[in-house]
Amino acid sequence: MAQKNTKILQQSGVIPYRIKDGKIEVLLITTRNSQNWVIPKGGICKGMSPHDSAAKEAWEEAGVIGQVNAEKLGAYKYQKGGNTYRVNLFLLPVEKVLEDWPEAAQRERLWLEINQAVMLVKETSLKRILNNSKSQVKI
Repeated sequence: MAQKNTKILQQSGVIPYRIKDGKIEVLLITTRNSQNWVIPKGGICKGMSPHDSAAKEAWEEAGVIGQVNAEKLGAYKYQKGGNTYRVNLFLLPVEKVLEDWPEAAQRERLWLEINQAVMLVKETSLKRILNNSKSQVKI
């Protein structure tokens, strides 16, 4: 019988946001394979802080740049390929949206008001964190 992997792999991610017409919009991206709507996230790069690593993921996966808030917004777990991942999330006020970025050919991106974004993401704990992020953003 195969041994169950109990190690939780650490990741970091961002909720990229902007204020448009007095409303908070967040940026969702598609996964590369299943086309689900998610936030930019990935493994924490060696030698980088979790929030700096999250900023790198935002650039690679979503083509957005900004100064990540170093205070953790929340965390959620998900399962993929027999592994459990724990994602620490940070807020990213987007300063620049690039037309070309490393994963542009592999992903779509979509700006939505938070309530609409909550309806599109599948992960229940990510929905909760998105909802809670409204109170963290200064309009």
